[in-house]
Amino acid sequence: MSERGVSRLGIIGDGRMGMAVAELARARGMDVVVILSEAENPDGSAIASGALEGADCAIEFSQPGSAVANALACVRAGVPVVIGTTGWYDRLAEVETAVRAANGSLLWAPNFSAGVVLLTALVERAGELFRGAGFDAHMVETHHTAKLDSPSGTAKALAQAFEAAGQALPITSVRLGHVPGTHEITLDAAYEQVTIAHTARDRRVFADGALRAAAWLVGRHGVYTMRDVLGLEPRSRP
Repeated sequence: MSERGVSRLGIIGDGRMGMAVAELARARGMDVVVILSEAENPDGSAIASGALEGADCAIEFSQPGSAVANALACVRAGVPVVIGTTGWYDRLAEVETAVRAANGSLLWAPNFSAGVVLLTALVERAGELFRGAGFDAHMVETHHTAKLDSPSGTAKALAQAFEAAGQALPITSVRLGHVPGTHEITLDAAYEQVTIAHTARDRRVFADGALRAAAWLVGRHGVYTMRDVLGLEPRSRP
C-alpha cells in the first residue's frame, strides 16, 4: 500500500539515500516515476524540462551545491518537494521566500528520523536545565566516510537547540566506515556524567521518515520541517 497522499514519487539524487528511498517506496506499492542523477539534472535542468511530470511529490537527496537549484526548480514546476540534503542552509531564507512567493510546498530537515527530531526537542530542554549547573558539554557525531558535510546538519541543529539557553556545545566529527549516523552529547561534572545519544542502525530510518514527510506535505502550501510533521512547536532555524 502506498503512503497516503503519494502514489507517484520522483527522486532527485541516485546516491545511497536516494536509492534507499526508492527501494522502500516500491516496497510500499508506490510508483517511482523517475530517479534523477546529478549528471542528468545539472542545476535542476531536468526538473525544469518536466522530468517530474506526474509525480505527487519529489524527495531530494543530492549534493549541497545542487540542493537549492533542485528545490527552486521543483517549486517552479509545481511539485511539492522534501529536501534531505544538508549543507545549504545559508540560502534557506532565499528558498523560503521563493516557495512562499510561488505558493509552493517544501519540507526540509537535517534528519528525517523521528527519534532525532524528538531528541532535538529534548536537547533544547536539556540546554535550559543544565545551564549554570556546573556541567561541561560536548558532542561527538560519527558518520560514514562518504558523508560530505562536517559537522553534520543534524549535529549543527542539535548544537543550536542546546546553545539557545546560552551554553556552548562544541562538536567533534568522526568519519568512519559505513556508520549511518550517531550523535552523542556528554554532560560532564566533577563526580558524575550524563549522556544523551541517538544511533541510527539503518539508513532506512531516514528513508521511512522522508516518505512520511512526503505524504504529510502533499496538499499543503508553505515551508515546513519534521517538527511540523510530528506536531511539535517550531523553534529557531539554522
